[in-house]
Amino acid sequence: MKVLVVSVNRSRQPAAVVPYGACVAAQAALGAGHETRLLDLMFEREPVKALERACRAFRPEVAGFSLRNIDNNDIRNPVSYPDEAASLIAAARRACGAKIVLGGAAAAVMPEALLRLTGADWCLLGDAASAFPRFLAALAAGGDPLSVPGACALADGGFSAEPPDLSASAGTGLFPEFGRWVDLRAYARHMAAVPLKTKLGCPFGCVYCTYPAGEGGAYRLCLPETVLQAVRDLAAAGVRDIEFVDNVFNSPYAHAMELCGLLAGNRTGARFHTMELNPGFTDAPLLDAMERAGFAGIGVTAESADGGVLAALGKNYGPAELYQAARAVEEHSIPCMWMFLLGGPGETKETVERTLAFARRRVRPSDTVFFNAGIRLYPGTPLEAAARREGSLTEPPGGMLEPVFYLSPGVEKSWLLETLAAATGENMNFIASDSFALPYLSGIYGLAHFAGVEQPLWKHTRFIRRGLKSLGVKL
Repeated sequence: MKVLVVSVNRSRQPAAVVPYGACVAAQAALGAGHETRLLDLMFEREPVKALERACRAFRPEVAGFSLRNIDNNDIRNPVSYPDEAASLIAAARRACGAKIVLGGAAAAVMPEALLRLTGADWCLLGDAASAFPRFLAALAAGGDPLSVPGACALADGGFSAEPPDLSASAGTGLFPEFGRWVDLRAYARHMAAVPLKTKLGCPFGCVYCTYPAGEGGAYRLCLPETVLQAVRDLAAAGVRDIEFVDNVFNSPYAHAMELCGLLAGNRTGARFHTMELNPGFTDAPLLDAMERAGFAGIGVTAESADGGVLAALGKNYGPAELYQAARAVEEHSIPCMWMFLLGGPGETKETVERTLAFARRRVRPSDTVFFNAGIRLYPGTPLEAAARREGSLTEPPGGMLEPVFYLSPGVEKSWLLETLAAATGENMNFIASDSFALPYLSGIYGLAHFAGVEQPLWKHTRFIRRGLKSLGVKL
């Protein structure tokens, strides 16, 4: 069949992101023998017209729309994306007679609500590398697509879903030929690294997280040798920045250490990044190995410095592990971004101040600290259930496409945002989600690329913010 994969995401806040899932889906369809094209809307000024042109020129029989995000996860200025996806799907309907299937990370979170909003024919959950070819095969044979694991649809006003197969091994399907599908030079001009995964699945029990629903609750590991070959292929194609986008990079610990050893012993000229280091597994030997491997930037998902809040969030670590991670980072030269969630279960003014104190005292001034206020609520998570028990969430699950946030009864929203604004105003290496909404952020990325600044750009946060402040920009 003729298959068009559409990457819907156009958000560049905080940066443009290479559409990993869409590339995996397109590669899988091509590998299964289908004539396949990918339309990436990231840099299209008129996305509807671009989609209509692609549909009329290619005349696809199936159009797969890859949805990365439901919203921008910002409690201050929430922006929802599904309406844009619905408009694009309507445009595809007008331009051609293709059957429409939804996929991507967002689709796995709220499939029924997205089907009702967009009018798509199906939604497909699970691993695109294995599920998409099976789905296309059923369509091509005239069979019932709903017999395919992970397929969902609306029928007679109800929602029908076949559970996804989350047991398939993590194989070479996770490593698409990115250069075949998207303009990597355009992404490089926006300081975007090329994404790779070393595993699927997440065994942790964070109360707000949707990853287990999309990938399963058990690890499915890629062979480190296979990951190394993917790195070699990307480096040979001219890619210089690669980001490992696992849900957690350094768990299992031995798997991460083995991969770092292979990368260190096979220098490719690429720089590596990951923003997903779990503090419970972040120590000096790991960072030694990452330095030798060529990591140029890391992120530690700390979430809080208070033990009670960490326990309520379902974290596998406490303050002792957090301080151990901080000592390890201090002893190494890799730039680090620390990420915190403020306002979760058990949060009070005292616990917020404890986290801010940790950030001031234990994070190097050269490193960056990102704070997010409030936690986006999604159906099916333990935090959604807790919010309903507390009475703070009354919206039905089907109505949660519009952003709804959890905020602990122990903190007032106005106080939290004012406290956070004061902290970011006093500390030039502190940022919050409102920093991502700066209208000239994309221009800063472009200038940095033109000037030859190496990734990650966030390692220069304090200098950029001081420069903007000196120009009179309100931060």
